[in-house]
Parts: sequence; structure tokens; C-alpha cells
Amino acid sequence: MKNAKVAVRYSKALFGLAQELKLTDQISSDMKLISDTVNANRELEMVLQSPIIKPAQKENVLTAIFNSSVNSVTIQFLAMLTRKGRSADVSNVAEAFHNRYLDLKGIAKAQITTATALDADTRAAVASSIKAAIGKEIELTEKVNSDLIGGFIIRVGDKQDDTSLQTKIGKLRRAFKENPYVKDY
Repeated sequence: MKNAKVAVRYSKALFGLAQELKLTDQISSDMKLISDTVNANRELEMVLQSPIIKPAQKENVLTAIFNSSVNSVTIQFLAMLTRKGRSADVSNVAEAFHNRYLDLKGIAKAQITTATALDADTRAAVASSIKAAIGKEIELTEKVNSDLIGGFIIRVGDKQDDTSLQTKIGKLRRAFKENPYVKDY
């Protein structure tokens, strides 16, 4: 996370305000939406990072995109961030806020990467297995990476379980390269 200190400070301030106004759940869902939107849209990310575009124009863009779908406190916070010259950090602040919210609720973030998209039953089974293993509620995000060929990679916090065929083939390839067998002629 770029500018992690900035993101943590702004998210902490917004979190305190959200708790004071009893809007923690609403603003957390707003921040998740903002983070997902900015991360999924490269053009929006470039606009927010551009030093050429004036803060007022960036504020207008953010307001136009999020005004109908987020709380007014969130809109005011985004406007304040852009006026302070921190529009490039919007996604990081939103992510830091959402992480702080998950910590408050005792929810762990889990990510599963598979070669193909999971169906609803498999996703539910994976979520319940992870929940049983760590003893916490989880927020499961899914990524698809066709390079895995098969298997999956599960990441919960700083722990990772990689059962993908790509990794297994890579291990075999390294093992064959290190083959100590020398054929006698």
C-alpha cells in the first residue's frame, strides 16, 4: 500500500467520525464500494493520480460517480481528501477504513484464487471450511487466474495454502533440474 501512513491516519479520522455518528456500517460499505470501483477502473485511478487535473475537477468526478450510491458524509470526506491533495490516496484510505471495520467486527479477510470461477455451493463450502479452521467470520474475495491450470490458492492474513497445479509443476521442474543422478557410461 502506497502512502500507508497517510491512509491509516485519514481512515482513523473517518472511522472515529463514523462511530460518533453511528454510521460505521454504512460508511464501511461505502468505502468498500469506492475501493473496488477505483481498483477496477484504471482510468479513474489515473484521473485521481494526475497532477495536471485540478482538485475541483477530481472532486466533481468523484461526486458524479458516487453521489447517488454513498452517504453524504462519505461524499464530504472524498471532497476533503481531494481539496487536501490526497486524491491519489482515495483507494488506499478506503481500503484501510474497511480493514479497520473488519478488525472491529472480528472478521478476517480471505482470498481464494482459482483457475475458473467458483459456483455458489463451492464458494459457500470454502467459506465455511475457512471459518471452521480459523474460528472467525470471514470476508471471502475470489480471483480467477487461468495460469493455475487447476487447484487453488487460499490466503488468510499472512498465511497462504497453495495447492495449484502451476506450483506443483514448478516444484517438479526444480526437482528435475537438481537431479543428482549421474549416468555411468
